[in-house]
Amino acid sequence: MALEDRVVITGIGLTAPNGNSLTEYRQNLLAGKSGVVKFETRFMGEVLAGVCDFDDLKYQKKKALRRGTRAGSIAIYCARGAIEDSGLDFENADKSRIGVYLGTTEHGNVETENEVYNISKYGYDIKYWSHHHNPRTVANNPAGEVTLNMGITGPHYSIGAACAAGNLGIIQGMQMLRLQEVDLALVGGVSESIHTFGIFASFKSEGALAAHDDPAKASRPFDKNRNGIVCSEGGCVYTLERLPDAEKRGAKIYGEIIGHAANSDAFDYILPEPGRQAECMRLALKRAGLTADAIDILNTHATATMLGDIQECKAVREVFGKCRGVRINNTKSFIGHTMGAAGALELTGNLPSFEDSMVHATINLDDIDPDCALDQLVVNTPEKVEQVNIIMNNSFGMFGINSVLIVQRFQK
Repeated sequence: MALEDRVVITGIGLTAPNGNSLTEYRQNLLAGKSGVVKFETRFMGEVLAGVCDFDDLKYQKKKALRRGTRAGSIAIYCARGAIEDSGLDFENADKSRIGVYLGTTEHGNVETENEVYNISKYGYDIKYWSHHHNPRTVANNPAGEVTLNMGITGPHYSIGAACAAGNLGIIQGMQMLRLQEVDLALVGGVSESIHTFGIFASFKSEGALAAHDDPAKASRPFDKNRNGIVCSEGGCVYTLERLPDAEKRGAKIYGEIIGHAANSDAFDYILPEPGRQAECMRLALKRAGLTADAIDILNTHATATMLGDIQECKAVREVFGKCRGVRINNTKSFIGHTMGAAGALELTGNLPSFEDSMVHATINLDDIDPDCALDQLVVNTPEKVEQVNIIMNNSFGMFGINSVLIVQRFQK
């Protein structure tokens, strides 16, 4: 690969249900600390959710918060954090050469539900409907709010790819850098999904909404007693740069993106198809010039639905069945399903393994479902390995959209 085509991660900003910085987030993953809590939602009362607690006034004024959205606020917090972490001289950077590409699962539901609820108190008189509604609900809102807040004049848009969107936001930024369309890409994903009761109601009607007496144990991928998804909010944004640019300014490099893939099941609205998931993993490996036994950590997508977990395990066995060196884990067991942010947050939780050689566990795995039994699964306790060089991150979504990213420890 030509030097200018090599794309590296140089900054990370995040908010997750169990941490608002990479250091805090990683410490809690290694400590087995969940971020799932009881949460009140309209018409349903108490549900379980992953809730973020970040300082939304750190980078925004109260007026901007009132006019904007929760997703926009999360995106701004993460993007600003990524720029600060990158050490980039942002004030003097050419803002027309910065692109913002953020994945989202859904957008606008929160604002529409709130407005309908508000006018219901006034006999559904539309004169009480907010004139801010349209900019709040357009799909590019989170990325657009970042550009307004940061004065970025390069391209911005959101990537709508269900729960694969976080990975695809990263892939989009990488591609734009390789095409020389931008010189810096702010990429990743965001989710405000817990602020719409509809997502909880829909999963409940499908029999796929998690319940447990102890919120911290509610998200339990691969466990025989799993009973559904924990809906969560969150966000994670990277600064991506071409390697020569990063090296020229002496940037810290978290890792290099060396493989990626996306495909579609063409199978079902919700149920995944393991054959296509396996194809997606193999395509990412092929593009990276690797075989499956080169992967040190595989972060699974598994959401703790009964059939979804089984289908992914079939795909993993098909690709990694004879590989004993890979370690397999799952981040949703800690934070629930952060929807459009999932791919980016889950990859991020593993990136520090390049430095500390620790593989965070899958927690709440008390009784493994035989259909989900993977020999290489790291269960309940982190595992120290000799070295981590390559990480694969699976992120799949409704309508059978599959995405896979492969990141390598940086080597000159």
